[in-house]
Amino acid sequence: MAWIMLAVAGLLEIGWAIGLKYTDGFSRLGPSLATIAAMVASMVLLGLAVRTLPVGTAYAVWTGIGTIGAVLLGIVLFGESAEPLRLLFVAMIVAGIVGLKMVTS
Repeated sequence: MAWIMLAVAGLLEIGWAIGLKYTDGFSRLGPSLATIAAMVASMVLLGLAVRTLPVGTAYAVWTGIGTIGAVLLGIVLFGESAEPLRLLFVAMIVAGIVGLKMVTS
């Protein structure tokens, strides 16, 4: 169950990271409220996950999910660079997350 909470927390981190772009410096109410709600929910779920999982592993996976999602959505939504080296480094983050999952119960 902790891994599921961590995965959802990571997805919410993607949501708030991308949401920051839409808040326009927190000057737009709707996107700002949604972004803040995603931040709070993500932190709560991360906090619950670290009750069971090692904090270093949980934090690395949480930030990794957020990083990967933010990079990929940045490419899709905002036309950010999709150059091969950038994608290679994202793949390395994925490999790190998979590796941490494999060595953590």
